[in-house]
Amino acid sequence: MAHNVSAGGSQRHLIGGVGWVGDFTTFDKFMSLPQPDNRIQAEYIWIGGSGQDLRCKTRTISKVPEKPEDLPVWNYDGSSTGQAPGHDSEVYMAPRAIFRDPFRGGNNILVICDTYTPDMKPLPSNTRAPAAKIFETIGDDLRPMFAFEQEYSIFLQGHHLGWPERGYPAPQGPYYCSIGWQNAIGRDIAECHYRACLYAGIYISGINAEVMCGQWEYQVGPVVGIAASDQLWASRYIMHRIAEKFGVTVDFDPKPIEGDWNGAGCHTNFCFKTFHEDNGKGYEAILAALEKLQSKHKEHIEVYGEGNERRLTGRHETASIDKFTWGVADRGASIRVPRTTEAAKKGYIEDRRPASNADPYKVTAKIAHTVCL
Repeated sequence: MAHNVSAGGSQRHLIGGVGWVGDFTTFDKFMSLPQPDNRIQAEYIWIGGSGQDLRCKTRTISKVPEKPEDLPVWNYDGSSTGQAPGHDSEVYMAPRAIFRDPFRGGNNILVICDTYTPDMKPLPSNTRAPAAKIFETIGDDLRPMFAFEQEYSIFLQGHHLGWPERGYPAPQGPYYCSIGWQNAIGRDIAECHYRACLYAGIYISGINAEVMCGQWEYQVGPVVGIAASDQLWASRYIMHRIAEKFGVTVDFDPKPIEGDWNGAGCHTNFCFKTFHEDNGKGYEAILAALEKLQSKHKEHIEVYGEGNERRLTGRHETASIDKFTWGVADRGASIRVPRTTEAAKKGYIEDRRPASNADPYKVTAKIAHTVCL
């Protein structure tokens, strides 16, 4: 169990008497030292070879960049991230999105990057580059907008937070959007993440406790185009860093606990300009999009996350992985059409198929390609 969890106090944080996480008084003392105006810490963040592992390292720059292109392309040892052989190990990363750094504060920044060979060809694990091409092809006129519902589970030394050491907690029911220490397990982590994302400039639009004990959700968006995926990856990075402070781990597995427990998704709400046309034309565009999505169901499932077959069973508010369905206000369908959309005959729809570990670059690019191209 955790002892002395105090991210701002004078106590040390021990996990099961094994791992020393930090003396926060000492940490805060050094982090409060004045930082020269012309010395800014830029945290470069990229996706490793598994497609799930986020990596980072820091460099000092002399001024605050106005745009990602103002930052230098950098490199790292790709043989240590599963992205290059040892005899030709250099991988290049190009800055693509900038956020304020909620951990260091001041003018320091987080930088989302994608990865390239030394001759600047995208690595196979660089899913941003092909997604960017699709959105460039679509252009701004169709105004693709995305909003994610990112679910996650919290673990302490491999043990689900809030669960008894043996057996199971009370059945699902009291945990969703809950209050009380016995139900809202991990609220401090969710709240810290919320505030950190707001500070960073991520369009985080809400949080709530989820159906399973120790499971939470936050929402990012709506954001236009590929920037939505940049923001979700940045929010995942911040979540992992927040978890470091509390001595826990955050798990994006789509079915972290087998049995009669909800899985974890990354429901993707989306719309295009055509979805918002008046006089029923918006709804006609939505119905046409649903037909296209049905015809490409298998292709979408292939890029909607690893282990998703354990989650999309037709139970626990999911549709079967083998069958495409849609319905108004139906959380057991592949696509949910909100009642507000049906009533107004225009609006957005929700793809409930993506798993919690899905790559948002792949998901949004696939949706945009199917609906628009």
